[in-house]
Parts: sequence; C-alpha cells; structure tokens
Amino acid sequence: MKQAKVLFISQEITPYLPESEMSKIGRYLPQGIQEKGREIRTFMPRYGSINERRNQLHEVIRLSGMNLIIDDTDHPLIIKVASIQSARMQVYFIDNEDYFHRKHVLKDDKGKYFEDNDERAIFFARGVLETVRKLRWSPDIVHCHGWITSLIPIYLKKTFMDDPLYNNSKIIYSVYDDEFDTPLRKNFRQKLQMDGMQEEDLKILDQPSFENLTQLALEMSDAVIIGSAEINKSVQKYINSIKKPVLDYQAEEEYIDAYSDFYDEILMNKVDED
Repeated sequence: MKQAKVLFISQEITPYLPESEMSKIGRYLPQGIQEKGREIRTFMPRYGSINERRNQLHEVIRLSGMNLIIDDTDHPLIIKVASIQSARMQVYFIDNEDYFHRKHVLKDDKGKYFEDNDERAIFFARGVLETVRKLRWSPDIVHCHGWITSLIPIYLKKTFMDDPLYNNSKIIYSVYDDEFDTPLRKNFRQKLQMDGMQEEDLKILDQPSFENLTQLALEMSDAVIIGSAEINKSVQKYINSIKKPVLDYQAEEEYIDAYSDFYDEILMNKVDED
C-alpha cells in the first residue's frame, strides 16, 4: 500500500496554545504519523493569543489573498506558517482580522462564547479546504479535532464533492470533551446553505447546539475516534447507534500506534469499496 497522505485539522495545537488533551494530540499525533513514513499537513486557526514573533509565524503570500464570502460579506483569507523544528513539521494557520485577531480563543475574558463562533467555524473550514486545493495536495485521510472543525465533513461531502482532489478522501472525526453550552446563532443554517448545501442536509441545525453540530459531523464522516475519556452523553449514545468504524478512547502512551492502525483499517475499507 502506498504511504497515505494525512491532513490534520485541529482546534488546538501546543506550543501555540496551552497544553490540553486536544492540543497535545494536535502536536504529537502528526509527528508520530509522519515518523511512520506518511506525508502530513497540519492546520489550525491563528488565534490572536498566539505570539507570532516568538513562534516565528510568517505569511505565505502565494496562498493568501483569496476572499471568502460569508453571509454576503467578503473576508480576506490570510495563510501563515510556522515550523516545529524538533518534529520537522510545519503548521499552517488560517488567519483573518475580523475573526482571529482577538486575544482569546473561543470565549471572551468573561468566559462567554463569542457570538460569531458560527462564522469563525465556517471561515476556518472553508479556509483550510481552499488552501489545501491551492497546495494541490490530495489527502487520503482528513482527521478533524475539536468542534471548530465540525463543518469540514459536510463541506467535503457536499460543497467539494466533485473536486477530484478530495474525491477519495476518508474523513475521521475525533470527539472530545469540548462542548459549548450556548447554541450558535439561529441563522447559522442559512449561512451554510449559501455554500451549496441543501436544506435537508442541515435540518438538524435548526437548533445549532454542540450535540447537533457534532451529530452532523459524525453523520458526514467515514469513521469516528473518541478523543476524551468522557464525552457528551447524547453524542456517545449517537456514536453507539451508528454503523461506522469507531476507535474507542486510547491512553496517551498508546494512541499514536492505535490511530495509525485505525488509518490503515479505514484505507483498507476504501480499497475494498473501490
């Protein structure tokens, strides 16, 4: 089997954000998979709390300059990149002044979720997928981490379904204990419909809660990984009901090998389907 190309799309990666279960996986999983001989690309949002000078981020001019339209408004897409030298690994950052220049990640300094997190998730998902197209890099596996990546699966299955670059990509969605308790804005669904998605695809987002958004991501994915020891109970119940490959939670010292074997399993299924 040829060495697979794996696209990692992460809500958090350390050292750019503080250490957490998700940010450590975002950092060490791509390195581990690359060391097993696979080709990787890694993306995260360029939150305003990331110190560009200390982390040596710089803009990739040839990839920047596109405008993404969300809710009839143009938003310039800026791509930055940094290297984690010890891992021989690059991280690409999706940046935009309107969405990612504030000093906090998903909540304000009072602990309240940003009202425009819906549009930030749309911008991030589309920004990643458009940038990978510009790189002309066709991933065999797209592995999503954190709810801000939850729109990637439906964009791949609906908006980008005819794109030869993504035609054969298998989507794996990792579910973490990262739920938000305030639903996203009511018109979230309408904003997504502008990107070629059908009303029936998005019906579940009439109530844009964490549970419903996660369910939509899982519905559109090819396989699921439980990323935290404890996850939302209704999401767990939904996972128990689906007929897709599911990898249960893995301990820190074992997960890289387990995830790598799981990728092989998903790719073997793809070969069988073909």
